[in-house]
Amino acid sequence: MSKPIKVTDGNFNTEVLSADKKVLVDFWAEWCGPCRMVAPVVEDIAAEYGDKIKVAKLNVDENQSTASRYGIMSIPTMLVMEDGKVINKLVGYMPKDKLVSKLNLK
Repeated sequence: MSKPIKVTDGNFNTEVLSADKKVLVDFWAEWCGPCRMVAPVVEDIAAEYGDKIKVAKLNVDENQSTASRYGIMSIPTMLVMEDGKVINKLVGYMPKDKLVSKLNLK
């Protein structure tokens, strides 16, 4: 059972941009209510689909450089990345079934 990995400004390139599969990056902060709502959804996706997608969480308060580089203006924002490129940007809370459908994990 996979769990989301913690990514930072320091390891983002290695963990996300150089990943050998699709990556879901959850940009969040401790004080953000909707971020706390989406956290269990992100954890469920990591547990259920960890063989198909890598799930990462990046705290925007601690890693402002990466958040700025990807133009993260509101949180939660989730980027779906593949081969080092953003292929989808999802803003705000969404239920698990909707998020899974946006990930195209077939």
